[in-house]
Amino acid sequence: METTEKNEILTRAKELGVKFIRLQFTDILGVLKNVAITTEELEKALDGELMFDGSSILGFVPIEESDMSLRPDPKTFAVFPWRPRDGAVARLICDVYNPDGTPFAGCPRNTLKRTLAEATKLGFTMQVGPECEFFFFYVDEQGRPTLKTHDEAGYFDLSPVDFGENARRAIVLALEEMGFEIEASHHEVAPGQHEIDFKYSDALDVADKIVTFKFVVRTIAQRHGLHATFMPKPVFGINGSGMHMHQSLFRGNQNVFYDSDAPDGLSDFARYYTGGLLKHAPALTAIASPTVNSYKRLVPGYEAPVYIAWSEKNRSALVRIPAKRGLSTRVEYRSPDPSCNPYLAIAACLQAGLDGIKQNILPPEIVNRNIYHMSNEERKELGIGTLPGNLAEALEELKADTVIVKSLGEHVFNHFLEAKTKEWDNYRIQVHQWEISEYLSKF
Repeated sequence: METTEKNEILTRAKELGVKFIRLQFTDILGVLKNVAITTEELEKALDGELMFDGSSILGFVPIEESDMSLRPDPKTFAVFPWRPRDGAVARLICDVYNPDGTPFAGCPRNTLKRTLAEATKLGFTMQVGPECEFFFFYVDEQGRPTLKTHDEAGYFDLSPVDFGENARRAIVLALEEMGFEIEASHHEVAPGQHEIDFKYSDALDVADKIVTFKFVVRTIAQRHGLHATFMPKPVFGINGSGMHMHQSLFRGNQNVFYDSDAPDGLSDFARYYTGGLLKHAPALTAIASPTVNSYKRLVPGYEAPVYIAWSEKNRSALVRIPAKRGLSTRVEYRSPDPSCNPYLAIAACLQAGLDGIKQNILPPEIVNRNIYHMSNEERKELGIGTLPGNLAEALEELKADTVIVKSLGEHVFNHFLEAKTKEWDNYRIQVHQWEISEYLSKF
């Protein structure tokens, strides 16, 4: 870290009365971790001299290679606005490094930075805008989450129907104090479901913000006596939570997805990028929808995309092209859910899109009809495929796709595959309540 940046952080921490610093990073599955230090140790941390035990983190290193270092990114310094101002708490998001000073291959943030560097060599920078959905549930007397939603409101409803309005307001205010530019906040379709959208930015900044967003939402919800969850499908029979990702590529200040001379305003870059997303969609699903529960959301009838197609209008397709043009021209990839690791999901999407550009992969014919209302024969005639139906199928697609595997790197791929195969096997061998209800009396 440059001396100027280091001194800036030290000065800000002193001026803001910061006493504690949380050095944050994620494991391979996207679970946020942190090491808390006092400001007396901050300079040492900023110099990358703080070591931790990497063998205790899922997918990192074996016990005989456990020493790893954290290198804070000064741009991620932020004070937690809900903590006392006297003895304030701040955070820095870190990259993980090996003891020899090289970037650790198992660090998801390093994985995204590596893919972004590949895009830079081609002259591109990536902009991403996420739409993060989540649920509020009541907790029981012991503070444990229940499946009782805190309201029965629907899309865009207001109080007194929307009981989560106060919690949502507090979340928005906290996020703004931490540097977020909030664009919209509203109740979603399902009871107890909400969405808060923040402004698009460069890919690494957005991945950091998604991780921060989930942490802030859960923290503020708890302070309002609610449990916030980003589980994709917590309740059967209502919509699940998605995290649609709007993506575009820039060269300098120019959005290369926009072509003013094209009838629809879309450039060849936009088409090829879309073609890459659609081609690699089956393998992408393992990263963007990474849990057993993700596939309970990816079913027809609940506004979740399951069909591999693209559209300028309807939301039944996997990829949608929003109507705005010019600098706002973008591709919306609709299958990701908020349980994914944003660093890996963005890296995989970018690698798929770049492959589309490198290989001039044109997408199939655009589909502006409601795909949910088509018969199987109609979809087959139009060449519309379907996303994997469960985690096991998605992992098989991932293993067969060298482009998406490349986006993860060998270390992340192997450990991700191992963890997710174990997750599927644990699920597969369980006897679930549905089976008890269906078979116990029948046979």
